[in-house]
Amino acid sequence: MAPAPRVSDLRQAGNEQFRNGQYGQAAALYGRALELLETTGGASAEEKSVLYSNRAACYLKDGNCSLCIKDCSVALDLVPFGIKPLLRRAAAYEALERYQLAYVDYKTVLQVDCTVQAAHDGVNRMTKALLEKDGLQWRQKLPPIPSVPVSAQRRWEPPPPGSHEATTRNKANDTVPVTKQVPTAATTEQANKLKLEGNEFVKKGNYKKAIEKYTESLKLHKLESTTYTNRALCYLNLKHYKEAIQDCSEALKLDAKNVKAFYRRAQAYKELKDYKSSVADINTLLKIEPKNTAAQKLQQELSKLLK
Repeated sequence: MAPAPRVSDLRQAGNEQFRNGQYGQAAALYGRALELLETTGGASAEEKSVLYSNRAACYLKDGNCSLCIKDCSVALDLVPFGIKPLLRRAAAYEALERYQLAYVDYKTVLQVDCTVQAAHDGVNRMTKALLEKDGLQWRQKLPPIPSVPVSAQRRWEPPPPGSHEATTRNKANDTVPVTKQVPTAATTEQANKLKLEGNEFVKKGNYKKAIEKYTESLKLHKLESTTYTNRALCYLNLKHYKEAIQDCSEALKLDAKNVKAFYRRAQAYKELKDYKSSVADINTLLKIEPKNTAAQKLQQELSKLLK
């Protein structure tokens, strides 16, 4: 049998074992395929990278996070900025409580493709964990986040004219060019700086100035759910309840389990006397965080109002 089909057969067999939940056997098959590629030579970096990434997925499923990280790193050396190995390595780092490294990988994924929900969820989890671990200065302790070149932002390459993907994108994005939505490393950094400035104004109680900063930040980077929830807090304090609801809804589009967004939207609905909507948000929040005391208190207040 020729080497190329043999490698292909091993990879296919590995995929089948993985689908059946036989992760150890799948990892062994991917390993044999990699050994065969090494002996025959001439394999493409992409082919090797996929096999390393696949084997890493097996290790992750079996809880062998160290080997998962090792294989993902090799896959990324072969083909930088691959979404699957980045996500798998991030998950392994997270499992090992290496939250800073997980945060960096999740953030890198979002530079490659800002629609990956798993990366948004990961960033939010890591932000919460790092805030608890390192306090308000947690960002200063992060390792550098790599800047992803445009060539690696595969999602943003225009699909062939007339293709199904092109048609779908045109419908989804209307007349707005997709490339304008891509946050670069520079704009992300500037957006974060503006958000932090907004946070400082909130601490001083200057909500109008904070809103200005958050608005400027969102013009540069519309994919930070915390900026929306922060601005919503300002709107609540200024009694601009409809605006608060709108910002919380935007945050929930980015992070469907954003506790602050549910709580602040519930507060806004309550002030507008839309008690049913407020109750619905609080009930959803308590499914996510059953022991959230602020939500429990608001739920009790709403129960009295509904009576």
